[in-house]
Amino acid sequence: MTQFDETFDWVVVGSGAGSMASALLMKQAGKTVVILEKAQWVGGTTAKSGGVMWIPGNRFMDPGEDSLERACQYLDAVVPDDAESPGTSPARRRTYAVEAPKMLDFIVAQGVRMERGSRFWPDYYDELPGGMKTSRTVTALPFDKNELGKEWAAKLRKGFLEVPVKLDDGMKLPFMKHSWELKRVFIKIAFKFVAGKLTGKHWVTAGAALQGRMLKAVLDKQAADIRVNSPVREVIMEGEKAVGVVTEKDGRPWRIGARLGILMNAGGFSMNQAMRDTYMPGTQSKWSNGIETDTGDMHRELAAKGAALAQMDQMVGFQMTDAPGWDTDYVKPGTQSTTAKPHAIQVDQSGLRYMNEGGSYEAFCETMLMRNRTVPAVPSWAILDQQYMDEYAVAGKGTAKKNMAKWLASGWMRKAETVGELAGIIGVPPGALETTVARWNGFVRGGRDEDFQRGERAYDNFLGDPFFKDGPNQTMGTIDKAPFYAFPVYPGDVGTYGGVVCDCDSRVLREDGSVIEGLYACGVTTASPMGRVYPGAGASVGPSMTFGWIAAKHAAGLGNQVS
Repeated sequence: MTQFDETFDWVVVGSGAGSMASALLMKQAGKTVVILEKAQWVGGTTAKSGGVMWIPGNRFMDPGEDSLERACQYLDAVVPDDAESPGTSPARRRTYAVEAPKMLDFIVAQGVRMERGSRFWPDYYDELPGGMKTSRTVTALPFDKNELGKEWAAKLRKGFLEVPVKLDDGMKLPFMKHSWELKRVFIKIAFKFVAGKLTGKHWVTAGAALQGRMLKAVLDKQAADIRVNSPVREVIMEGEKAVGVVTEKDGRPWRIGARLGILMNAGGFSMNQAMRDTYMPGTQSKWSNGIETDTGDMHRELAAKGAALAQMDQMVGFQMTDAPGWDTDYVKPGTQSTTAKPHAIQVDQSGLRYMNEGGSYEAFCETMLMRNRTVPAVPSWAILDQQYMDEYAVAGKGTAKKNMAKWLASGWMRKAETVGELAGIIGVPPGALETTVARWNGFVRGGRDEDFQRGERAYDNFLGDPFFKDGPNQTMGTIDKAPFYAFPVYPGDVGTYGGVVCDCDSRVLREDGSVIEGLYACGVTTASPMGRVYPGAGASVGPSMTFGWIAAKHAAGLGNQVS
């Protein structure tokens, strides 16, 4: 019999959203839980993210707006089933569609305040059967992290948006000069921010708000013993069963037993360049918005214990650029909302467009990497004109009027009076770029992108300008006003998307399909239940929370009794 320094019913590795959901379920079941976090902060990648959950048929949608059948139809249309994607299956996707709304109801009942992410945040492939042109997204309300108390507020991982603004409103504010309603929203936010400062509040939103609220629920209910600076080094096995882990306490190994099971929610390997070189060559850790502890420790340890790894070449791509300050920015500058705006396109190093510049960020970066196998496309070039610069911010770095001199001096932004001259500056064949821009302008004037159908999805237009009236849709505008501009775009990410293969109960499987007893996993430690596709905003956080919750239900012997 293995000797342990201490024992809990449920041992959780990592402190992301799925971990907290599982702990709250275990508390309701009367079980003891320890959460072991490698970093000095609680929250994992979830806290740094948008914190969006993609949950079909959720409580915040209108009656009749969605259904289980429609959600499954969409997932089956979007996600291919093949030997290269064993993390997904019709059964696993249906499990998600059934259980995710129940998980959300349970979490809300624990006092975690949520709301609909937006009434207009379409699925990424909304044109496919079952796709939604409204929204299946859910987010947490902004949170004053001082509600955690001084000790735990300091331990909550920093978010990317630390102001009292709903994520949906924050995304609309760049257009406030066109709308009195948005100006009023901005004034309200500014007032709340100032009032918060005067009263000692520390507001966070997006992923930090979700994790702050989840952490508060766990602390309030004494649902788990949460330990930071506690990396897990090893899974302890008794024969074929996982029975505990080796972590650290006071600088020495510490053995913790698990009566019911171990949940692995330890993140991915976005910061392990050696693993990236093995599984996703051509990508770089320096382009990633993953967190510093995402080094794949548990991927390697679980594989050593016989777990099957799959979909390891996948990442949640998020296109970025090396704008001034990018290498020290907490969140690297993304370009999704740049190249999808009017008066902008993207070309490879031959000067050709090769994709719809709107759409899913995961598909965007995957397409860029695939293109690079035959035509140099890393980096690609965003091509913009003065119309763009007069109207929009660039890559999250502010407006051209305020920053252009600095951008040009750094060498990041390139500028020329003609498209041909710009091509020479960025090393692209002038004739090819001139032809590409002229072709694009013809599509805008003709009313349709004949090459890649940009703007025909509701989601493409979601990324565009809701007030734009000079093109066939909200994302297509001509590039014909000098000067012309270019900057490089890279296939960044917000995390990896492959890992251990699990069944519908979140149990970790071996290569032969058998279960490793006592071992569960969720989040990006697993091969995604969405396969190689990102169906909509929140297709990582939603499944992490749901399958962490499912794992706890199974381990506690509750089946589907908890709702």
